[in-house]
Amino acid sequence: MHRNPNLGQTFALLTRKRQELFRPVLENPRGYVLLSVRELARRLKVDAATAVRIILKMGFGSYREFQHYLHELSVSQATSLDMMQSSKTKGSSISAHIQEAVDHDVQSLQRFRNVLDSERIAAVAKRLHQATRIVVLGGDLAANLVGYLHYHLILLGLPAMAATTSGEAAHLTRSAGKSDVVIALSFRRGLRQTVEGLQQARANGAYCIGITDTLVSPIARFAHECLIVSVETPSYGASYAAPMSLLNGLITACGFINPKKNLELLRKVAEEQRHGFRWYRD
Repeated sequence: MHRNPNLGQTFALLTRKRQELFRPVLENPRGYVLLSVRELARRLKVDAATAVRIILKMGFGSYREFQHYLHELSVSQATSLDMMQSSKTKGSSISAHIQEAVDHDVQSLQRFRNVLDSERIAAVAKRLHQATRIVVLGGDLAANLVGYLHYHLILLGLPAMAATTSGEAAHLTRSAGKSDVVIALSFRRGLRQTVEGLQQARANGAYCIGITDTLVSPIARFAHECLIVSVETPSYGASYAAPMSLLNGLITACGFINPKKNLELLRKVAEEQRHGFRWYRD
């Protein structure tokens, strides 16, 4: 599917009048994404042919491609209010809302399962095993995913570091080099500290992997490769059901890259888990 990675540049080539005409569409894509080209033109008070010419000038191959872009843009710009208002069980019981949220998670997991590229995830795991250092970037709510992945990587003795604050992101990516791998997790618009950390790491030569929910995310734009998973939910937050499934797949791959070495390490882990001082005893 076509995506326009240089929309900022092509948009700037439009006349000021045409920029102002389409600016509301790009700033509020949810209000336009379902419109036909005639309905869009009517809303913008131009004829359909003019609307299509402007869309082609922006670099899209067709109106359908532009609609796909608006859909991705609406995903990236979604707020907690937008998600809450997307619920299809308005006015229903609390139980119905709970069921809808869980059903939505199941659907997100199924979509992820349908497009799962196991070989690609295995290749990422191999790259992690070869890295001098692994920096896992993410803040705000995504800090929970960072902590989860970081914990499992260090359990295998991999040289992983977590960066969940702006200072940590800046310092760790500033010193990242060509033998390092940086994993950046951020969804929707993209958290500034994560995006800027990713940019800095890539400029320094580190191999950058993004995990986000849309191809128009700056995470997807600045990473060498990007894994896409949905965080949509009919509630006010973000659902990490699909991202957690992706991380579990990656963690599993890491465990089986060097099974002999990892099993020997995990025997020591098992001993600590059975008898270590961290665990409660009656």
